[in-house]
Amino acid sequence: MTIGDKIKKIRTFRKMTQAELGAALGWGEKGANRLAQYETNYRVPKKELVTEMAKILDVNPWTLYDATTMDATEFMELLFWIDEFNPSAINLFQLETYPGEKCNSSEDTAVRYHDNDSWPAHPPVGLWINYGLVNDFMKEWVIRKEELKSGKITKDEYFEWKINWPQTCDDCGKHEPMKQWRKFSAEVSET
Repeated sequence: MTIGDKIKKIRTFRKMTQAELGAALGWGEKGANRLAQYETNYRVPKKELVTEMAKILDVNPWTLYDATTMDATEFMELLFWIDEFNPSAINLFQLETYPGEKCNSSEDTAVRYHDNDSWPAHPPVGLWINYGLVNDFMKEWVIRKEELKSGKITKDEYFEWKINWPQTCDDCGKHEPMKQWRKFSAEVSET
């Protein structure tokens, strides 16, 4: 996914035309043409322009930046964009421990799963990231994907959570996020 792909996806999500975003950037009548050049990757915007676009589009600037050096935030943004453009590519699941059993206590180090319709025909490859910050982010992402699958949040709310992350993080429900992303309160009214 290129920076142009990201700009176009978020602009259309915000229901803005190229002309509207170009006007908001102060480009006048030729704004749509100039923006089209960025969205088709004919031109690459400088960091200052990307930051300005992010403000207008109401997203975390890191959502749009191209990753050159990779830290935890950029790694998560990369995963979010893979998920956005290939929704079935990343499947998250929470592992459970077996009390009393040591990991790798035998030569068998396989993690097992049960055959069912939601798993692929061939065993998937698992990935364990031994980096506390990324693990914390992944735990919250598992929750968001489960909320999306169960209908507790909409596709738009899920996308809003991703494009403004980490300001939308709530540490798995432990605190209010710095930026609200849910359209409706998660509270259920009593009847």
